[in-house]
Amino acid sequence: MPIEENGASLTERLMPRALTDAAATFVDSIKLSSVSERVRRGRRVVLKRRNAYSEQLADLGNLYFRISNIPIRFWSKVEDWRRWEADCFQMLNGDRFRVLASGAKTVCVDKLPGKTLWEHLTRGTLTRQMLEATGRELRRAHQLWSDEFGGGWSHGDATMSNVLYDEKTGRARMIDFEIIHDKSVPAKSRHADDLLVFLLDVVAIAPGRRWLPFALSFLNAYADPVVIAELTDHLALPSGMAWIWWGVRTSFANPAKVKNRLAKLRDLTAHLGYYRAVAAKRPRHRRRASITCHEISPGIPRASSRTLAIKDRAKAASPGMPRRLPTKR
Repeated sequence: MPIEENGASLTERLMPRALTDAAATFVDSIKLSSVSERVRRGRRVVLKRRNAYSEQLADLGNLYFRISNIPIRFWSKVEDWRRWEADCFQMLNGDRFRVLASGAKTVCVDKLPGKTLWEHLTRGTLTRQMLEATGRELRRAHQLWSDEFGGGWSHGDATMSNVLYDEKTGRARMIDFEIIHDKSVPAKSRHADDLLVFLLDVVAIAPGRRWLPFALSFLNAYADPVVIAELTDHLALPSGMAWIWWGVRTSFANPAKVKNRLAKLRDLTAHLGYYRAVAAKRPRHRRRASITCHEISPGIPRASSRTLAIKDRAKAASPGMPRRLPTKR
């Protein structure tokens, strides 16, 4: 689909504006779960409960994703969602926090410390250290095995709203596992999509002088040239009905601004992935043996060699006495 100068496709331009706005509002307002906080046995916990008609809403959202060729899905069945939500939380955050037993439609987890990166971004308190911590955490998570995928795990909705940063420990942690990638998508594409979703918040919202350094800090900390090279192919504006979800992902930022920033980011990731791949393939230089000292024949060193000199000194009567006596006259 051709892209026009203002970043909009022909399909998007011809689509009635009222229909686009209505669809975007619907997709953005799909709230499958409600979240609340409580204190249980002295521990502050977060309760996440599936709402009424959540399965029907999830099915409707998934129909839109399939039609638009967007590689994510909502968990439709409540029991499947509860299992995935609990398993992901335990896998990523079970070192210090735990998932607690709760009702049939509810997941109860320990409240994680810190604020979301989205809060920091919108308040102007986002730092490179936060982005680097997120890059390291996402790289770690992508290296974990998932039976569900039969390969590396991926989030599916890795927005800044789903990343918490604890300033005391300098640790970033991920939450909210309502969405999953389509299982047919290869691991590197799923991982690249996670990077894209996170970076779209930076591209859409971060100030003009800071968005590119922010993006670079995140990618440098993630440091996987294969996934970064794959991300380069994902940095393009969508077409057709995918524009609706794209608007949600970019907080309906100006398409022209997003297009220009994506082009710069694409150049950056292309070079970043290339140089890292070259560095990874470059062989280590080993120290070669000297060519100025070699054997005449096996076991026989040169007369001037260090070995013969040592033997010569060893035959002396004492360490300070020469082998030959002075010549008498």
